[in-house]
Amino acid sequence: MHRPTARTLPPGRPRGRRAAGLLTSVVLLGGLGLTGTAQAASAPSPVRPPTGTAPAPAAEPRLPDGLALTPPMGFNNWNSTYCRAEFNEAMVKGIADLFVEKGLKDAGYQYVNLDDCWAKTERDAAGKLVPDPVRFPNGIKAVADYVHAKGLKFGLYSSAGTRTCDPVGMPGGLGHEYSDAEQFAEWGVDYLKYDNCNNQDVDFMLRYTTMRDALKAASSKTGRPILYSLCEWGSYKPWEWGKDVGHMWRTTGDIRDTWASMLGIMKQNLPLAKYAGPGHWNDPDMLEVGNGGMTATEYRTHFSMWSIMAAPLLIGSDLRKATPETFEILSNREVIAVDQDRLGKQGVVVTSEGGRWVVSKELADGSRAVALFNETGGPQRIATTAKAVGLPAADGYRVRDLWLKTTGHSAGTLAATVPAHGTVLLRVAPDRRWAQLPPVLDTGAGEAPLTEAGRPVRLTSTVTDLGRTPARDVSVKLTGPAGWQVRATSPSGTPSLPGGKDFRTGWSATAPAGTAPGSYGLTLTTTYRGASGQRLTTTAPAGVRVAVAPPGGSSYASDLGPLASANGWGPVEKDRSNGESAAGDGKPLTVGGQVFAKGLGTHAASEVEYYTGGKCTAFTARVGLDDESGTRGTVAFEVWADGRKAASTGVLDNSAAAQRISANVGGAQTVRLVVTDGGDGVQYDHADWGDAQLSC
Repeated sequence: MHRPTARTLPPGRPRGRRAAGLLTSVVLLGGLGLTGTAQAASAPSPVRPPTGTAPAPAAEPRLPDGLALTPPMGFNNWNSTYCRAEFNEAMVKGIADLFVEKGLKDAGYQYVNLDDCWAKTERDAAGKLVPDPVRFPNGIKAVADYVHAKGLKFGLYSSAGTRTCDPVGMPGGLGHEYSDAEQFAEWGVDYLKYDNCNNQDVDFMLRYTTMRDALKAASSKTGRPILYSLCEWGSYKPWEWGKDVGHMWRTTGDIRDTWASMLGIMKQNLPLAKYAGPGHWNDPDMLEVGNGGMTATEYRTHFSMWSIMAAPLLIGSDLRKATPETFEILSNREVIAVDQDRLGKQGVVVTSEGGRWVVSKELADGSRAVALFNETGGPQRIATTAKAVGLPAADGYRVRDLWLKTTGHSAGTLAATVPAHGTVLLRVAPDRRWAQLPPVLDTGAGEAPLTEAGRPVRLTSTVTDLGRTPARDVSVKLTGPAGWQVRATSPSGTPSLPGGKDFRTGWSATAPAGTAPGSYGLTLTTTYRGASGQRLTTTAPAGVRVAVAPPGGSSYASDLGPLASANGWGPVEKDRSNGESAAGDGKPLTVGGQVFAKGLGTHAASEVEYYTGGKCTAFTARVGLDDESGTRGTVAFEVWADGRKAASTGVLDNSAAAQRISANVGGAQTVRLVVTDGGDGVQYDHADWGDAQLSC
């Protein structure tokens, strides 16, 4: 797991792979034989296989049956506290209290899990783990008993190495598996997260199966089964073997509370659908919902996509500080039902063209959960069909929006205009009583146009009746931010909109003078009546991007306001390197020892977009990996003029001095500066645009 409290390694790097072998403990071939450790006397002595081989997993899972038949739900403190002092007994008990008080227990959340730093840094004279007496003065069993008294379950953390992942760290389980497992069971532990740090290059299969067998032995002795969560970051493709070892396995590195991190992890986990099922789940890491690094729209996407991926739902925010909005997201029982569906299927990608994703999950009752997910930075219409998501032919389909809590019917098309970074989550099934439901209307206004403050811009809204019955008394209204002038330029209502037909309205929108550059949301509100005469209202996002063209002459990019920016780690920095995740925490831009006073500090994958309004002719910069990356990382730089790639560098590493990049951007309305990974993952990809300038 990534430990942002330490600065010895750049961000986003699972530490076990870098730290393994750095400690002085010795692993002897032919057995664990760990210096300074002792395996429990009652445990069988594991034998290390020859180099390059691993023990074949058993034909059937060897942990107690009946656990994790649906994806585990609960809480883990790491994302909100790390190893700070606030992680203690009072916090854990407070979370258990809130599970009951806020209805989370009734919604399905069970496990209250402790992550790293719960123990002292050394074992006792008998080789036993010792709870930190400051954090947990009454011991771990007392905390577990408190959690159990609430009707909940209790989880703990260790690592398949000599020490855990935090730089201070506590003793890991390597060489102590049977003793630790017995201790966990005696304390009342129901769930073990087993990390991968400081693993001394001991064979991964040996490390993880030894703890599996130790947990089984402890369960047989105490009667307490323990859910086994493998946390080796996807390093050894656990989806291919984890079913016979644990109940769930991490498929990726650690999540961070950023849009880029959540999106990247989602993309890594989605292709693994065939490996998930009851008792064995892909784990794309804990939830960040409520931690503050993403918008409410992005958090709903996070929760929606984890649910459609049948992922474990482990709350990662401090619920003692959570807002009502956070509880509303985490408590949506209709979304949770998608995750917890007893069929146990993970959703599969139907299409993802242009960042417009359709993901379909088969459910036990024959219906489909369908996520319409918008990866892009502006509203997008996303459409599919009942047939494409796997449903049989029917005259009509019941369509339930799981966030808006509305139900209508469709003739077969499933579509919505989805806000930037948003997700519409539907539950769809054939229904012979479809005619009793109102038609679903799809409303949108296309991609957000560009304009300058004080200049009117034209938009066209489209309302489509997706059903078989007409929508009556249809009325459309477009509203903008305070001070904007918005008016219809054609009729905004119709007495009847037949099934399958469109109704269009033209609009003029003007941002007031002095409006700052940026993307601005407008709202389309459509009211109509269904067959039974009930009045219905739907809303859809629309947008306008306001920009200011650069002045004549040469301008540094860091002195201009971008239209939009996205960055792989923290914000895009002006005149400083990317640094860590906080704004302004970088250093002077430095590539190969050359320092640049002006420029942009980014981290792959990154995009920064500028409005040029057809007034600029050229872009130039000196680019490369910042020296803070050390000798690691590979990136490629690209300059895009509207939809045309105007220049690129190819893959660069830290052996290269700053490279000059120059692009002809004449006539372009926008210029995008893009940094991509060089093909080895985004670790250490701190990329600098030194002396970046537009000539206009």
